[in-house]
Amino acid sequence: MPEQFPPSILKTRFTASRFILLASLLLVLVFISIATINRVSTRPPDVTFTTITGKKIALKDLRGKPVIVTFWATDCPACIKEIPHLIDLYTQYHKQGLEIIAVAMYYDPPNHVVTMTEDQQLPYNVALDLKAEHAHAFGDVQLIPSTFLISPDGLIDLKKTGAFDPAEIKTRIETLTLG
Repeated sequence: MPEQFPPSILKTRFTASRFILLASLLLVLVFISIATINRVSTRPPDVTFTTITGKKIALKDLRGKPVIVTFWATDCPACIKEIPHLIDLYTQYHKQGLEIIAVAMYYDPPNHVVTMTEDQQLPYNVALDLKAEHAHAFGDVQLIPSTFLISPDGLIDLKKTGAFDPAEIKTRIETLTLG
């Protein structure tokens, strides 16, 4: 005959089982949230950038390519620290379609932006945001660096405020360019 447990022990086991189940579900939700926290999956704004050379770049015309839009300023140490990584990304992935647009914040003097672009020999496009229209369009960007990785299907794949992880960006770009 099976062993009989008093009701108090059964109630305790039932409560413990429910707790373990709820805790497990909560952990699964936390892991899912962490895994998707940087995946934004929204459409970027329909904007046209004007580069420091006067070239117009409509973001919608870059659909089909991975695009990095990074907001920066010449007086931002973290932004300057990212420049070699952006150059490396551009050099490594531009032939596979990657485009980079570095958007200088509205308060950054244009002559400083031009000088830094020349001094650093930036191979990618640098745009001015003289009226903060682009910063506003991308969700009122105020903290820099702020980087957006846009997938070829036209969705924001990553939004990163603060310095980005070069290895993570490379992995995401490879996923986007190689399918």
